[in-house]
Amino acid sequence: MNRTARHRLKILSYNIHKGFTAGNSEFVLVQMRDILRHIHPDIVFLQEVLGEHKKHQKKIADWPENSQFEFLADQVWPHYAYGKNSVYTSGHHGNAILSKFAFSEWENLDVSSNRFESRGILHGVIPLPGLANPLHVFCIHLNLLHRGRNMQVKTLCSRIREKVPDECPIVIGGDFNDWYGMTTRILMQSIPTQEIFQSSTGRHARTFPSKKPVLPLDRIYCRGVEVVSAKLLEGKQWQSLSDHLPLYCEVTY
Repeated sequence: MNRTARHRLKILSYNIHKGFTAGNSEFVLVQMRDILRHIHPDIVFLQEVLGEHKKHQKKIADWPENSQFEFLADQVWPHYAYGKNSVYTSGHHGNAILSKFAFSEWENLDVSSNRFESRGILHGVIPLPGLANPLHVFCIHLNLLHRGRNMQVKTLCSRIREKVPDECPIVIGGDFNDWYGMTTRILMQSIPTQEIFQSSTGRHARTFPSKKPVLPLDRIYCRGVEVVSAKLLEGKQWQSLSDHLPLYCEVTY
């Protein structure tokens, strides 16, 4: 990796709860788009993104004509990848990555471990200006059940060992549904990574529920980049949107 030039990269991870408020009482995707544009990150990891929902499209007046990830990406993030994980009669949802930089490739890996939770690992490769080796990005939303979640983290580690060269930097963002911290232990034992909040504050950020967060469900892990700052985006404007609070960080390479 070229260490002489320092480029700054802004990253955000957010479970958008399918564009609804915590109690599903209001559709707030437009407000989400506005506030994400204001933050203006370079790469955005999104979970619980609706690719299509025919019933909502008929009933909700300001429902977007295209997918939620395309609606959010419009005019700011020209490149995006979407992993369709959960499919049902009305439509489907999954994870998405929005980027100001083009993907050289991306793939969605099915890691579902039971018939009640459809989960995936969205893996993208992004060549960055001034970086000799491409950045590998992973967007994930893991199981609620402990055993399946640990299996999924181990699958993520295997994927990294098999598909990502040691010299390539990595950023992993998502909703880990892990309030025990086991994900961090498994990752650090297998892959040399750091979680941005734990490394800077000594603990993971509490992101759920958004109005009174007590559970540290959301994480951003990285390897091969330097963390400059890490921030939990909180306050009334964020509490009035999804049931999760987003994580934001800036790194250099």
